[in-house]
Amino acid sequence: MRRVSLIDIFTHPIAQKYLTRSGVSHAITVAQYAVQLANKYDVNPDLAAKAGLLHDIGHYEWYTNGEWDYDAYVKNDIHAIKGAERAHKLLIRLGEDRKYAKEIALAILLHTDSYLPENSMKKNTLQQIVRLADEMDEEPFGKHHYRKIKYEDAFKQIERLDYTIEQIMSEYRQSV
Repeated sequence: MRRVSLIDIFTHPIAQKYLTRSGVSHAITVAQYAVQLANKYDVNPDLAAKAGLLHDIGHYEWYTNGEWDYDAYVKNDIHAIKGAERAHKLLIRLGEDRKYAKEIALAILLHTDSYLPENSMKKNTLQQIVRLADEMDEEPFGKHHYRKIKYEDAFKQIERLDYTIEQIMSEYRQSV
């Protein structure tokens, strides 16, 4: 049984604040891709979905003279570090298993290596899944962060994803 659902996370005011900043539509799409990949690679889909949903909550908006400055973002961004911290704190606050909260936070921390020397770390499968799911939804110049979705539609998609995860986890439990 999952302690914390995606709806629990999505509806929390802290998640709403940062998901809105980094792009709700992108976050949901990455969570959906992460579940598909987790199912394919035999990784816990619940952890993958949570890491996918929260992977960009550390974003800072880089503006110069009132305009989005993609070059400044690429040069100075450390959103994965801040996002891992925020996600971990939020998940613990919501009652997530501490071991899982750490695994999710580490997947968020390592979903990009924009702040690390290239290929400097070996990543586990969950961490690779979150990175790949994020890359699957990327658009040039960070435009994926600006796609719009109505709150009601986002809520329904998250509910469906929660249901999908429950189905996958139920099938997995029966096979063990």
